[in-house]
Amino acid sequence: MTTTAEATEAAAGATTTGGRPLIGVSTYLEPGARWGVWELEAALLPAGYPRLVQRAGGLAAMLPPDAPRHAPATAARLDALVIAGGPDVEPCRYGAEPDPRTGPPARERDAWELALIEAALAAGLPLLGICRGMQLLNVALGGTLTQHLDGHVEAVGVVGRHPVEPVPGTLYARVVAEETSVPTYHHQAVDRLGTGLVASAHAADGTVEAVELPSAGWVLGVQWHPEMGEDIRVMRALVAAASRPAASRPTQPAS
Repeated sequence: MTTTAEATEAAAGATTTGGRPLIGVSTYLEPGARWGVWELEAALLPAGYPRLVQRAGGLAAMLPPDAPRHAPATAARLDALVIAGGPDVEPCRYGAEPDPRTGPPARERDAWELALIEAALAAGLPLLGICRGMQLLNVALGGTLTQHLDGHVEAVGVVGRHPVEPVPGTLYARVVAEETSVPTYHHQAVDRLGTGLVASAHAADGTVEAVELPSAGWVLGVQWHPEMGEDIRVMRALVAAASRPAASRPTQPAS
């Protein structure tokens, strides 16, 4: 069992040694990944994620799905957490029946990433949710999702762009003050906001494009894919938050 002192020391990580903060990024398992002569199950993450972490000044650690009970110990060894994009969240997680256009469930990943989010919030760990990661953050806090909307996917397998407008006075607006064109690829979005979350950016059609949790320090979700673009400001802000001493971060009660 990890003691409070050990968890604090591990969470401080690079911040106590003057090194780059350690940013964990969730990954997913693919049963038939192929490379060279091999076709095996693999833990995968698009290279844009670790590259974005590195460009912003952090060290990237890939986090494959694990037993949810290991999430607190994992969070204790990180300076910040990124929940990456990916498949649709299973609708039963927010009390809904699946829409015909909702993709197949990724139950192991849902369970692991929800546990990581809960552990990060309990530990006061800086947290960034990207696309699915933002939606899962909303679900973790009791919110719901719109299972299908049009106009946010240019074509199958093609990342599009559209502008997002920050909400003045929010964490996101402090990071990116102006309307910005962002890389986007999603067909689901936040419906009812989870407990404590506020919307901090919108698309032109009113879709919530960013959410944050003011009571928990640095917790932000963005609907777009910063790892597919050149703007590193959001990730750079996460790395800066991760570089602050762990003892100064607010925590949330365990659910």
